[in-house]
Order: sequence, then structure tokens, then C-alpha cells
Amino acid sequence: MEYVVEMNNIRKEFPGIVANDDISINLKKGEIHALLGENGAGKSTLMSILFGLYKPDRGQIRINGKEVTINNPNMANELGIGMVHQHFKLVHNFTVTENIILGLEPRQGLTLNLKAASKRIKELSEKYKLDVNPDALIEDVSVGMQQRVEILKMLYRNADVLIFDEPTAVLTPQEILELMKIMKNLTEEGKSILLITHKLKEIKAAADRCTVIRRGKVIGTVEVADTNEAKMAEMMVGRVVSFTVDKKDQEPGELVLDIDKLSVMGNHGVMGLKDFSLQVRAGEIVGLAGVDGNGQTELVEALTGLKKIESGSVKLDNVDITSSSIKERIESGMAHIPEDRHKHGLVLDYSLEENMVLEIYNKVPYSKNGFLNFDAIRKHADKIIKDFDVRSGEGAVSITRSMSGGNQQKAIVGREVDHNPNLLIAVQPTRGLDVGSIEYIHKRLVEQRDSGKAVLLVSLELDEILDLSDRIAIINHGELVGMVKASETNENEVGLMMAGIGKGENP
Repeated sequence: MEYVVEMNNIRKEFPGIVANDDISINLKKGEIHALLGENGAGKSTLMSILFGLYKPDRGQIRINGKEVTINNPNMANELGIGMVHQHFKLVHNFTVTENIILGLEPRQGLTLNLKAASKRIKELSEKYKLDVNPDALIEDVSVGMQQRVEILKMLYRNADVLIFDEPTAVLTPQEILELMKIMKNLTEEGKSILLITHKLKEIKAAADRCTVIRRGKVIGTVEVADTNEAKMAEMMVGRVVSFTVDKKDQEPGELVLDIDKLSVMGNHGVMGLKDFSLQVRAGEIVGLAGVDGNGQTELVEALTGLKKIESGSVKLDNVDITSSSIKERIESGMAHIPEDRHKHGLVLDYSLEENMVLEIYNKVPYSKNGFLNFDAIRKHADKIIKDFDVRSGEGAVSITRSMSGGNQQKAIVGREVDHNPNLLIAVQPTRGLDVGSIEYIHKRLVEQRDSGKAVLLVSLELDEILDLSDRIAIINHGELVGMVKASETNENEVGLMMAGIGKGENP
């Protein structure tokens, strides 16, 4: 049988880590082949080799039966290979068309022929049911739409093999369903897809075959239709994984966070949060459910001091912090796992140990009389690395940028939980994590609750909200739509409320 892609015995080493240890994988024409593995298992490295971003130390690649050497992404494009990266590579103040033709500018004499390009993009968009407006500015379209632009970029370059790297990490549940449909349309038109993911639900929904990688080695390839999620999870993590969260009932204690009639300006000069009130007590997890862009970001930025509050007040442990500085909020017992780990969570070019003391470097034992104590800083980082199973090539001195997204996330969660806060604001705490890491972080959040801390959980993963929360607040267009007890509701009811339909109303 002829494969469109064969990767045989691929090996790739980085300092301190073998990312790919003799990996072999093949792709049939017209199939969706999933690559499943924990964070840092070597999935992205393998696909980056196929796309010409890395050179393998050894091994061979065959495209349509012919052995090839892929030295850079342009060569990959010429061989019909395209890739949509986890963090999109788009120019925000360019239009969709300008982004798609970058590097392939169609010319008429000396002038750019944007009209012809725009027409072809429209045709591709219609053929694959992508529904993209070629003239829209990237900064004005949703994340899901930006991803479709990345897909169009590949199709415009006539790619036959499409690599998707964690394509759903930033999408809403509705957008994920749309993407699955788009992938099916692509394979029906004869394209072949390699899908890097660690979401089992999506593999079951979309993939034909699945190759599982653990710590750089292939564990096996299975037919998805004949394999259940639990089996794939076990292959991926190396042990049985629990999909449910263990938490005992407990009575919440004192009021920790008191948000009263909060209004916050969003982008584009409209109110992002309107008259929003919410209370979180010691020993409870309150989940905030809503479709992305309904005021969650404004709320979190107002609570953490990143955004100005227009009206209303915020009290932490009965102290008014409405106009406190970020530093004062941290010192009064607030910790924050941010939604965007690159923008607000880490300094990517700092080492892991430097990132672990960003908020506390000026405190004893990490510094004294203005001098940093590197031994104490190293010890602190080593403790978080051990407690939270943070994997990196060179331990505490690893440059954070070199770590996988999931391990960056575990480091942030470790850092914030280690502050021993009274209030933990956890925003998308498991975004981009595999089942093993999710199970672990969920345990740690419940631990915070059980030890009498208040946790505000903001997540787009409805399963996560329902599993972890004691009470669920639903937000829509910046307003509180309703409040339900997690034990007395279900996905359907919360989903309807997220769409703006109140509890008990008929849609």
C-alpha cells in the first residue's frame, strides 16, 4: 500500500532530552491520522521535522513513495505539506488576503494583483465551506476565524498534506465542532491530515487512526473506531487515568471575594462587564461559565488589577481593593493563573527558576539587602518542578521558551499555588494540557478548596466547570445570567444559559 507520508526511524535530540526516539509513522491518502501524547512527548517536534523547521539527527522521510530531504518550510510547501501552528502566525493589521499571499505575492507587472488573489481565496473558502471574508482585518476576526485563515493559507499553496498542531486549544465548543466538519470536508476532497492533539474526545470524533507517543517513543498505532478513550489515555500516560474529580461535600466558610456591581470597559469602547456581582467563600470553587468574549477577560483583569474599574467595588477578605495596585493585591493573598500563559504568565526568555520568583523575588529568602539569593531561588524552582512534574530539558535553568506549552502551564500553576493564596483565580488552568496533567491540576485545585481557600475558576471547558465547581455563575454579554449549584444542573442547562437563555425559560 502506498502512503502519502512515511517517516521512518526519526531521531531528534535537544540538550538533555531525546524528543524523538526512533519514531516511525505513516499517513494514508484521505485519512485523518491523530498523533496523541502528553505534553512534551515529542509530537510537535516530529511534525516540525516533517515541515522542515527541524532537521532530524537520523531517519528518512518519504513523500508519495519518494525519499526526500526537507530543509525548510518552503521545501515542505513545494512537496505539498502545510502546517497550522498552535500559536497562529498572522499579521494582525493585515487583511485576510494579505496574510494568505505573504511570500507568494501575485504580480501584474510591478503591481500587486490583490484582486485575483482575493477571488481565488473566495473560491477556496466556498469549496471547503470555510466562510472567510477575504477583506476582513485579522485583528477584527475571532480566534476560530483566524484558524480558518491559516487553513486557507495552506490550501492557497496547494498543500495536500495538512498538519494541525493542537488546533482546538483556543476554540470554543461550537468552533471545535465546526473545525471537525472542515477537516472531514478536506479529506473528502482528497487531502490527508495529521492531527496533533491530546484531546481524546476529538480523536474519537474525527480521526481514522491514532499513533500514541510517550516520552519520545511510539507506544502503538490503533484504529480509532475499535478503541475506547480509556484505553488511549492509558497508552498515552502509562497508567489508568481517572476522568472524574474526587471531591467531598463541605460547607463553605467566610466570605473571601465580594464583587459588587462591577462595570468594566471592554475593547472598542463598549462596556465589557455590566453591574456584575459575585461572591466566593472560603472552601468553595465557583465556576464562571460562558462563551469566550462575554466579559470573562474584563472581570479577571479588573480583579487582578490589569484593568481600571469604571464603577462598583471589589473586596478581598473584607478589605476594599478596588483601586489597589497589582503588587498590593498579590500581597493581600490573591494568586492568578492567567489565560494567556505567554502574554501574562511567563517571561519566555527567562529561565524556569527566574519565572518561579517573578512575584516574590524581593522577599526573604529570595533576596536580602537588595541581593538575590540564587541558592534559595534554585531550591524553590526545584520544589515546584518536583511537586508539579514540570518536564524540561535542563531543569531549573531551562529557558522557558524551550519547554512544551503544557509544561509551561504546569509551572505557572505550581508557582501560583505555592504562594498559598486565600483567593486563587484560575483562568483556563488546563488549556492545552493532556489528560494526565489535567487530572493532576484538578486535584490541586480541589486541594486548595479543601484546605479552606476560595477558588474562582474561569474556563471555556464546560466539562471542567461542571466537574470542579460547587456553584456555577453563568455570564453572557458581560452580565450575570444566573447562578446554579453544580450538583443540581447539567451540561445542557448551563449550555442554554451560556447562550443567554435563563434557567427554566424555553428556548
